[in-house]
Amino acid sequence: MSLSRPARSRLKLVALFAVFTLPMAMAWGMVEWRLGIPEGRTAHGTLHPEVPGLASWPLRGVAKDGADDWLLAFDCPGSCSPAADRWWRLHRALGRDAHRVSRLRIGGSAPALPGEAVAAWTGAPPAWRLPGALWILDPEGRAVLRYAADVDTAQVLEDVERLLRLNPEPPLARLHAE
Repeated sequence: MSLSRPARSRLKLVALFAVFTLPMAMAWGMVEWRLGIPEGRTAHGTLHPEVPGLASWPLRGVAKDGADDWLLAFDCPGSCSPAADRWWRLHRALGRDAHRVSRLRIGGSAPALPGEAVAAWTGAPPAWRLPGALWILDPEGRAVLRYAADVDTAQVLEDVERLLRLNPEPPLARLHAE
């Protein structure tokens, strides 16, 4: 059974409409009925919107290497050489993106490791403080993620790499670095 020329043209037109409208209908169905959309989070850290920006933290001696740097700020209650070494190794594991991240150790009595700034809490620590915690702060100083002291370093590395990949370095920053 052979189709006539007008019937073939209509069939092609219907197929063309289907090619463009079916994906939109499927996307609408996925959003409307939550079909095929993962429920889990992709970050390993937790969000804490109550944590103020870095400029409002009660700290003395805050510094980061570059204005466009992300910041790994970790709280060291007492002796924290293993934690400082752990975050130094994570920083080195970033490879060519390591220059986009600064490290800030809050507290602790050990000397600063290479590339690490040291600050201290002034007065009473804030209520949102978690001893031994690690915070990732964006270049604007806003806390993005917080990790407990017992977090797996590989999970933090995965999150930092994802953040750096999703927030590429501005082209002008590359020109100034050269």
